[in-house]
Amino acid sequence: MQLVVARIGRAHGIKGEVTVEVRTDEPELRLGPGAVLATEPAGTGPLTIETGRVHSGRLLLRFEGVRDRSAAEALRNTLLIAEVDPAELPDDPEEFYDHQLMDLDVVLGDGTEIGRITEISHLPSQDLFIVERPDGSEVMIPFVEEIVTEIDLEEQRIVIAPPPGLIDESEAEVASARDAEGAEEDADPAGTGEDGARKDASDHVQKGDA
Repeated sequence: MQLVVARIGRAHGIKGEVTVEVRTDEPELRLGPGAVLATEPAGTGPLTIETGRVHSGRLLLRFEGVRDRSAAEALRNTLLIAEVDPAELPDDPEEFYDHQLMDLDVVLGDGTEIGRITEISHLPSQDLFIVERPDGSEVMIPFVEEIVTEIDLEEQRIVIAPPPGLIDESEAEVASARDAEGAEEDADPAGTGEDGARKDASDHVQKGDA
């Protein structure tokens, strides 16, 4: 299974380094020297990481064969894709890979059906489940412990305890994933923030605090 783990940003310096927008919570594992990554667009890769370092809080990578600023700049906005064993699980029991949660049923504590997860949006403040309701509308469910009370992978369902207005009354909470992504791009037009959005985001999520 392939997961997007990073997006290449602008060139840094003149020796082929690039800034990287990390899309994984395990950069040491996914983005270490020697890692061979597929790319999107596919013709750009595969790319092999030669060196990596942190500079001013941002990860810088150099790839084999990329030796100058022009070559590094040509990689800008390329997605880096890692091959991951579908059976692999995060070390933290409170974390889940996106693919584990996609298409799970979302229900209330009494079994009332809300919908199913069609996307996971990774925003700077929290992760959101984009849930498609039976009528085709969408609702955004914050992945925080006060709201998401149970995740049962065996039963393929998530139980939620939504606050008043989250599901039925607040139009502000009902939006498409494209709207959520657009808002993030407006806030970070260069696309260089540490948190990504939508399906090419961090490859796993962690339940947060409200």
